[in-house]
Amino acid sequence: MGNHWFWFAAGSFAAAFAAVMLAGLIAVIFARPLIKHVLGKFIARLMSDRYSENIWEMVTAMTRINPIVVVENSLRAATGAIIERPFGSPRKFLNFDGLMFSAAQLAALPTHEGTEIDISVKIGPTAKRPLKLDIPLMAGAMGYGIGVSETVKKAIARATAAVGTSTNSGEGGFLPEERELAKHFIWQYSAGPWSRKPEVLKQADAIEIHLGQGATAGTASIIPSEFIQGRASEIMGVKNDDFVVIPGRHEEINQGDDLRKLVDHLRLVTGGVPIGVKICASGHFEEDLEIVIQAGVDFISIDGGQAGTKGGAPILEDDFGLPTLFALSRAIRYLEERGVRDRISILTGGGYSTPGQCLKALALGADAVFMGTALLWAMTHDQVTKTIPWEPPTELAFYPGKSTDQLDEDKSAAYLENFFVSMAEEIKLGIRALGKSKLSEVNTGDLIAMDEWTSKVTNIRLATLPYAPGKDGSPEAAIGSRNPARPEPAKTGAGQSVGGNQLYKSGSEAKKQAGTASQDGGMKAGDATSQTDGGSSSGTVQTDGGSPSDKAGQAVGGETGADQPAAEVKPEGDTKAEKKPKRALRKPKKLNE
Repeated sequence: MGNHWFWFAAGSFAAAFAAVMLAGLIAVIFARPLIKHVLGKFIARLMSDRYSENIWEMVTAMTRINPIVVVENSLRAATGAIIERPFGSPRKFLNFDGLMFSAAQLAALPTHEGTEIDISVKIGPTAKRPLKLDIPLMAGAMGYGIGVSETVKKAIARATAAVGTSTNSGEGGFLPEERELAKHFIWQYSAGPWSRKPEVLKQADAIEIHLGQGATAGTASIIPSEFIQGRASEIMGVKNDDFVVIPGRHEEINQGDDLRKLVDHLRLVTGGVPIGVKICASGHFEEDLEIVIQAGVDFISIDGGQAGTKGGAPILEDDFGLPTLFALSRAIRYLEERGVRDRISILTGGGYSTPGQCLKALALGADAVFMGTALLWAMTHDQVTKTIPWEPPTELAFYPGKSTDQLDEDKSAAYLENFFVSMAEEIKLGIRALGKSKLSEVNTGDLIAMDEWTSKVTNIRLATLPYAPGKDGSPEAAIGSRNPARPEPAKTGAGQSVGGNQLYKSGSEAKKQAGTASQDGGMKAGDATSQTDGGSSSGTVQTDGGSPSDKAGQAVGGETGADQPAAEVKPEGDTKAEKKPKRALRKPKKLNE
């Protein structure tokens, strides 16, 4: 009997296998003509039907209107409510791609491979208890409950502790396990009532006062209670609330001077840890920065327009704030003008995802870079296969996600640690290629701009122009300093100083500067004085001589006014041609220097 069943099963399997093989053979034989027939019918109809009956109208419509806009407008039509888009704006802004590093070759030799590269940083250098990090990369603010799950928070804390950097609580509730696992813990002081408990503040290694962020500006967050059930609602004390509301403004800040009082209060409560603010950059950024400076903060976290979030209104993500490169450049420039750059640390975030972007920001003058979206993608890694293709990967990481229990904490922490280590090692490699051994030695002189717009925004020399020793932004002027020495401002006839942030002219204007004095304004090559026609030369940065707050928002290369006296004109009888300055060679740098 047993043998009969065996032969029956074997015969059935053989018959099934033969049937499959035969079906496959038939498919191979007839597939090509079948596909050709179906596709031919479709194309013929596509090319003959009127537009009103033709599916091709979707292609032309979505070429005219971005498919993202079409879908988001459909979401608005379906709900009648403000939609929330995760991960920030899809718009493409001017970014760090327009900057390149100057590789060390002979004038400056690459750093020897055996030399140790130091990339440690100190946040709040004048604070009683400054925050010392082993790497210049930080975890951005991601709130427990209002943003991500407990597993995500604990994994980030473990990974950042392993590499010697900091994690940030975000605007959510205080998760004790996060504090226990983290080596450096930044508590974000939000407008929510749960963020003000003294027993929590005293456990922080730094306090970040949340004023705004790149993806949501300074607006309130209103979260339906169904999205914040469970432990998070208990920790935040909102268990029985219909909505969780994080106000857009702090109740204790109603005028500029109030920020100073809050900073002093937090410094007293915490025993001298660095106190900073998180801020969204705007068109009047310098006015906000002046208030922050007057408040006596130890650091400023600048969130650029490319910043991500768990969910933000498209109008705020797409149409408010300044892109990261603009915000960072203006902040560094203003703090240097105010003479507080060495006292106040600058942290930058908003769209960073590669080591090159981070090192460029550090070269421009930032002290550290914080990231959020890139961290989430790194820590989920191959775990996204647990949700895709039927659900988005955010179901694994966001607090109300349906698949949060499937996210493995150990794997997430290990993946994120690897991500930080890899990023840090590439940054070290970049520093070595610059011929330097410390992050503190990297500066604007190591960068060149690939286009005029990037050059104007960042005040970095265009790659089309030759190296000019001693000029602002050149390696010669910047060796050994994060903030290269500025040229002495030239005095105008009105007693005003023309700014030292020399912009480099391009094209025909650069050729004129390299030769004899210009005929229209009598300016000598390289002069920083203003012209008499009421405008400034395209190669200078003008100031209005006012107070720092008066100069808020002033654009690089702005006009100085028509009342400026003309520069000294060279007498026509003087036939001596001006000699082109002799180009100096930089002394070669020794290995291991």
